Amino acid sequence: METRKRLLGSDHPDTLTSMENLALTYQKQGRWSEAEGLEVIVMETWKRVLGEEHPDTLGSIANLSVTYRDQGQWKKAEELQLGVVNITKRVFGEEHPYRLFSIVNLAVIYQMQGQWKEAEGLEVMVMEMTKRVLGDEHPHMLTSILNLASTYQNQGWWKEAENLQMRVMEMRKSVLGEDHPSTLTSMAHLSLTYCYQGQWKEAEELQVMVMDTRKRVLSNEHPDTLRSIASLALTFGNQGRWKEAEKLEVMVMETRMRLLGEEHPDTLASVGNLASTYLLRVRTSCESP
Repeated sequence: METRKRLLGSDHPDTLTSMENLALTYQKQGRWSEAEGLEVIVMETWKRVLGEEHPDTLGSIANLSVTYRDQGQWKKAEELQLGVVNITKRVFGEEHPYRLFSIVNLAVIYQMQGQWKEAEGLEVMVMEMTKRVLGDEHPHMLTSILNLASTYQNQGWWKEAENLQMRVMEMRKSVLGEDHPSTLTSMAHLSLTYCYQGQWKEAEELQVMVMDTRKRVLSNEHPDTLRSIASLALTFGNQGRWKEAEKLEVMVMETRMRLLGEEHPDTLASVGNLASTYLLRVRTSCESP
């Protein structure tokens, strides 16, 4: 970034791209103020150089909106994203991918505030438009179905969520194959819905399948594999199968400590999961007559 500033100038597209990349890195670390500072500069520069309606300007507005959203600054995030939705409608038309993507981002902001009706309305709209423009089996269509399923899930509408997730999983199996990462993600989503309903056998069956496939395709120590193992451990724990849960959680914790370090968020999450298993195990034994 600094070299591009010096050689190309602060307003050059390559310099601004570097600033956006650095802002994203800050964002991933939770360094919101640093990310926000860079994103404001990029957004204002694009507005001045390219105008408010250029795709690069709109992308920078959306990036800043995400930073506000992740800090819980809902009103600022919503205001920026609404602006993007309105501009993309005027410039590109109602069914353009830019507009649909901006509506999805707005729905996420509503979701994170618990405004389920508003989120649901937008997600249904996106799903119907995407189906009309791209067809039933397009990846964007399947993603829009999963977004709606997530909103149903967050409202406790388990059957509605389950039906949508099952539909996506079967489509991805048919189109992409059983070992494709997207298919496995669909299976993981569906297993979570089973967990919420206390359907442990169905959840466990999917989780074992996902875990074994990821071990075979990605390796035992891949982050996605470790997430699968952690999910299965939670399912064991929820059934009171403490020994099985403990064994998996120790494995995940030790692997993450070795690969990521003791202070990484994923490592700390696995330590917390193992601690909860120990605690619940003690409570259960103490409460037995």
